[in-house]
Amino acid sequence: MLNPSQWGELAGGIGLFLLGMWLMTDGLRLAAGSAMRSILARSTATRWRGLASGFGLTALVQSSSAVTVATVGFVNAGLLALGPALWVLFGSNVGTTMTGWLVALLGLQIKIDAFALPMIAAGMLLRLTGPGTRREGWGLALAGFGVLFLGIAVLRDGFSDIAAQVQLPRIDGVLGVLAHVALGALLTVLVQSSSAATALVLTAAQGGMLDMPSAAAVVIGSNVGTSVTAVIAAIGATSNARRAAAAHVLFNVLTAAVALVTLPWLLALTAKVGDAVGTDGNIAASLALFHTLFNVMGVLLMWPLADRLGAFLGRRFRTAEEDLARPRYLDIDTAKVPALGVEALSREVGRYGAIALRAASELAQPEPPGSSGKAETLDRAQRTLAALDAAIDEFVVRLNRSGMAPESARRLGTVLRRIGYYASVVEQLAALVVPTVQPAEPSRAVLEQTAAVRREAAELLRAFDPEQAPRTPPSDLDARLADWDQRYREAKAALIDAAALGTLQPTVMEPLLRSNSALRRVLQQAHKAWATQGVGPASSPAPTSGHDARSGSAGA
Repeated sequence: MLNPSQWGELAGGIGLFLLGMWLMTDGLRLAAGSAMRSILARSTATRWRGLASGFGLTALVQSSSAVTVATVGFVNAGLLALGPALWVLFGSNVGTTMTGWLVALLGLQIKIDAFALPMIAAGMLLRLTGPGTRREGWGLALAGFGVLFLGIAVLRDGFSDIAAQVQLPRIDGVLGVLAHVALGALLTVLVQSSSAATALVLTAAQGGMLDMPSAAAVVIGSNVGTSVTAVIAAIGATSNARRAAAAHVLFNVLTAAVALVTLPWLLALTAKVGDAVGTDGNIAASLALFHTLFNVMGVLLMWPLADRLGAFLGRRFRTAEEDLARPRYLDIDTAKVPALGVEALSREVGRYGAIALRAASELAQPEPPGSSGKAETLDRAQRTLAALDAAIDEFVVRLNRSGMAPESARRLGTVLRRIGYYASVVEQLAALVVPTVQPAEPSRAVLEQTAAVRREAAELLRAFDPEQAPRTPPSDLDARLADWDQRYREAKAALIDAAALGTLQPTVMEPLLRSNSALRRVLQQAHKAWATQGVGPASSPAPTSGHDARSGSAGA
């Protein structure tokens, strides 16, 4: 039973762990550039390179937990895709077996947490000497690594006495094997290091406390227990980071299950290989060999399953933004039939426009004092629309590779112009957000006039929504837009006059004028896009690529 001091140490260690993860992720995001992405891309370009990177890093720092957290952090920061990250994680499981070999053959235990405080000091020195530069990001990342290691050290030291007092049971049969697996998992969770847990097991086995089958079961359990590190690292992380953590857990659980089913054969294989390499009956060396064979078997199991695992995880942990950003109508096979492809593209562009206009409508509304909802809305909309935009561009390129009849080409030109109009709307989204202003009495009427104009614009944007049904008659929308434009001009003049008379600060007037001007452009582009919806073929042929078309039509 843990006393209050031990509970406090456990909570503090987890807190340091999460703080280190957060600092590392933010630092990597700040420091990320083309060089960093290039290095990561080269080191994880293939399965073999990913495995080698995971193995090498883990063997170097002697902590699969640190490599696991770092990998999840890279994914969280958007520097590493899910597919390559899986092989780094799988390689780290093989790399962690190096600790067993060091303990078994050399009697050494490298404590990487001894570098935690110097890493924090060096990281903060970089942070303080390079504000606003890439060095600041590297400093935060380095300090984050140090805090992360410090958290692991606090957890391990806090429970060192508990781990030392654990009595390893001697139980025969299936129940005995399962008990030892559970013990290995619990021990790893307590000391927060599968390497440390393995070292304890090797020492116990060498001292005669455990026979080979029991010790092997504890080693299997320690691999399962290290999954907790990945789960903790994924708390509050992005969907892709949670998928990477889930892959790590699935790898360890699947490998452990297969190892338990084949345990007698694995032990026999270990004995044969041990005789060949000359372990000379050294039980600690035999256990290190078993640990290595067991994790290599896991990699071999995952080799044909990795793509399916990636696809399976891709359907899990989905966010609302990812679901919105996933094309609904675009399909590779459809692109092979240009007439169908253009129709599918038109529908997807309608979705794209609807998302953009709904975001613009929400951002145009005056924000209540103290609210931060607009910033969240903007960030969510920009990420969603960027992903959908990339999918649309790729589909356009596929369409242009197919032979296309003149009628389909002209129809594609119309659709591409509509994409350009909506792209202009997206470009203005950030400018729609203005700071909340508390109206003073002399300027209250002017600010309320501006707020009314923005609310009316928000309603008008909803009327331009391409997915609305039934469609508003063109004559009604044209008249409403003309009336709004007149009220916009009046509100603009009122803001300028109030600033000239001194009843409104220029620092308040200027962002409002810029935002209102952006809102006006959004309405104009939305009107142009709405006018082309459902219109017959345009007179110009389709450009050769989506990017070319949109760069030429965005400002039309």
